[in-house]
Amino acid sequence: MRTVSGGEVAGILVAVFWAILVSFLAVALARLAQTLRATTKLVADVTDQAVPLLADASQAVRSAQTQIDRVDAIATDVQEVTSNASALSTTVASTFGGPLVKVAAFGYGVRRALGGRKEDVPAKTPRRTVIVGRTVPAARRKRK
Repeated sequence: MRTVSGGEVAGILVAVFWAILVSFLAVALARLAQTLRATTKLVADVTDQAVPLLADASQAVRSAQTQIDRVDAIATDVQEVTSNASALSTTVASTFGGPLVKVAAFGYGVRRALGGRKEDVPAKTPRRTVIVGRTVPAARRKRK
């Protein structure tokens, strides 16, 4: 029988550990390859779904731009109508405002001149002023 030397035992141990290490690395590389394949498939699926979504988003942006252009045109028209209404209001006020005020003032003057004071209407009571919780008649205020 042959005896095994210490160097040979060490060599066998190193070879076994080396084989175990290579096995663990092979398993890790196999799992990494599997993960990369799954990631590649996921990226491909996302790309396949993202392209139509981007096309839809682009169409939505174009549609929104069209609607904004329409609203801008409407706002411009409303501003023009507002300007025209303001000009018309100014014209009507300057044309009819002065004469209407004069007619109203004339009517008021005629009423005062013809109406005078009626006997059944009581005279106005004098105004009173409140000073620190008490009432002072109007005649007394005038004396001060």
